[in-house]
Amino acid sequence: MSTAQETGQVTGTKDKDYNIIWFVEKCLDNALRLETYIKDAERDGDSELADFFRRAQGESRKGAEQGKEHLRKRLAG
Repeated sequence: MSTAQETGQVTGTKDKDYNIIWFVEKCLDNALRLETYIKDAERDGDSELADFFRRAQGESRKGAEQGKEHLRKRLAG
């Protein structure tokens, strides 16, 4: 079975909506994972790396918020 042709018949969710849901979940998962990396860097006294991970975490949060907004608009319409 090729997933390239799946447009919601199998999942019951249109691909584009599923893709947004997947994207949001991955962004949030990444933000959680980065929290561990931040703590690891801080524990080792590496503030430069901790700051790098904080910036990446902020971008992941931003991506999740943007994805949620897209999903809200699509589901409302």
